[in-house]
Amino acid sequence: MSTARSLLVLAIAASCSSAALAQREVPFRGGIPVAPSGLADKPLADGPFDYATGEGQNIRVTVLTKALSYPFTLTFLPDSTLLITQRDGKLRVMRNGKLDPNPVAGGPASFSTGTSGLPGAVHGYMDIALHPQFAQNQTLYLSYTKPIADNRTTFAVTRARWTGTALADTKDVFVAEPGDSGPTPIAFGRDGMLYIATSGGNAQDGMNLGGKVLRVRDDGSVPNDNPFVGKQGYRPEVYTLGHRNSLGMALNPATGEIWQSENGPNGGDELNIIRAGKNYGWPLVSYGRTYPGPWQAKLPTSEGFEPPAVYWTPAIAVSGFAFYTGDKLPLWKGDLFIGGLRTGEIPGTGKLDRILFNQQMEELRRETLLADLRQRVRDVQQGPDGLLYVITDEDEGAVLRIEPR
Repeated sequence: MSTARSLLVLAIAASCSSAALAQREVPFRGGIPVAPSGLADKPLADGPFDYATGEGQNIRVTVLTKALSYPFTLTFLPDSTLLITQRDGKLRVMRNGKLDPNPVAGGPASFSTGTSGLPGAVHGYMDIALHPQFAQNQTLYLSYTKPIADNRTTFAVTRARWTGTALADTKDVFVAEPGDSGPTPIAFGRDGMLYIATSGGNAQDGMNLGGKVLRVRDDGSVPNDNPFVGKQGYRPEVYTLGHRNSLGMALNPATGEIWQSENGPNGGDELNIIRAGKNYGWPLVSYGRTYPGPWQAKLPTSEGFEPPAVYWTPAIAVSGFAFYTGDKLPLWKGDLFIGGLRTGEIPGTGKLDRILFNQQMEELRRETLLADLRQRVRDVQQGPDGLLYVITDEDEGAVLRIEPR
């Protein structure tokens, strides 16, 4: 080997060695890398904000309020009243785009702690689902963290009657076991049943309520046609299993199926179509990595486990979502919109994703929206006016309205 070539080989080897040594060691807390803060906590400007988008659907985003404290979900009533839950256990109301300064009275006592988005955070009030006959009975359902004896908590779903200004006749219809916790989205199916998505716990243990989708009647009782009724080793409420952390659930108005959004670890966020008796794999299969870096599982999916309809790697911390069926934003009709709290484990990178499907509900393309606002997008819903409404999971939580420009 010539002297010149030998020197080149040594230089390449030295470069590779230097590159290997250049990997930084990052601090960990509780087994999770401490996130950088360079983009975090950026205040939301007053707007409005104008955008050109991929489909040519140019939009204007208007800030309706920034006076919420870490909102979790937003739900429209038939008369266009907007109900918003806050993780501090308050229910807020907006009418005609104006936020009532006083929280709604009559809700259950709840428990919350920690900082939203950080390990150990516990949410007080979470999701709202309207009874299928809400127009007749004014009944709604609220999931929340319930304080119980011995300074312990669990998650629960309460039923209440909306009086127009307050909640009345509040009664729990489902209360989990002591120690069960985590985000708990809820939704009614076309079958009139209430679906409850749970987080944490042993997702593969049929006797553990964590990491499941549960199915109950509107009074909390178990329907006889649940897939595991009478089967040894399963709670009768269990409808599906193998989930990680659920942050959103909604009925697909086109197909009648229940969809669920699920946070992976470092990567592997999922949108799942919920099918009776199916196992969605966590923690045995996953598209994500563990927080220290290695893959969570040897395979992202395998036979016997239900694959996701959509997945994200890197993770965007998927949250609430909605299927758009309106006419005000016609180039987006049929698309799904889903919130993201942060992308690739970097705070300050929340966004709204738009997903276009084919006739078989298979993904064709997706588009990122609102990323420049640097807000944690917690939920998105279609209003009765055919526009999209977004809430941000921030200390100065905002309601944003998306309309054609």
